[in-house]
Amino acid sequence: MFQEYISSQTFLLAITVAIYCTGNAIYRRTRFALCHPVVITFLSMIAFLIAFNIPYSTYRSATSILDFGLGMSVVSLGYLLYEQEERMKGAVVPILTSITVGSLVGILSVVYIARWIGASRLIENSIAMKSVTVPIAVGISEGVGGDVSITSVVVFVVGIFGALVGFGFMRLLKIDDPIARGLAMGSAAHGIGTARSIEEGAIEGALSGLAMALMGVATALLTPLAERFLY
Repeated sequence: MFQEYISSQTFLLAITVAIYCTGNAIYRRTRFALCHPVVITFLSMIAFLIAFNIPYSTYRSATSILDFGLGMSVVSLGYLLYEQEERMKGAVVPILTSITVGSLVGILSVVYIARWIGASRLIENSIAMKSVTVPIAVGISEGVGGDVSITSVVVFVVGIFGALVGFGFMRLLKIDDPIARGLAMGSAAHGIGTARSIEEGAIEGALSGLAMALMGVATALLTPLAERFLY
């Protein structure tokens, strides 16, 4: 009876939201990068599912409404972008150039590193789209013969890593232009990086959202071309 209760869709959804809210409260109080609510929720739910032997398919079905909400939140980033319209005038070419270069570097660097350490072609095809938000990355992975499960995990880990260290690394390099910072985070750490960018400021958040969207388009176009070139 207890197993059925904790495996129910209502309970799984409720505990996910509760853990995230708890993690958010901890993060707001400590501002410690490793206490980011996404990290806390991610690790806590993995431990919970393993401890109670709950299949991921059950959890995914229970939290499908959160996936829908994620899509809505991405669309809402358009309003932030609209507010920064004046600041982006005249920056179309630099923005498109940075996204194209970022996409190529993101694809080629990880593929060549994987090849250097002896990874199989399946692994290379599964991680080439590491810097793109999960729904787009999964579609690209399927198209080039990658493993969707590997792709999902790698994309999520990359997003968390970027959100944790991205702005600190840019401060170390003395990159203080908000447009450049936003583009870098959106290009490298997709949705999670964009959420972190919004905390830094409206400009960073708007440009990160734009970069995330353009990065998805660029990577979808360039990954099949890169695969043909590399093989």
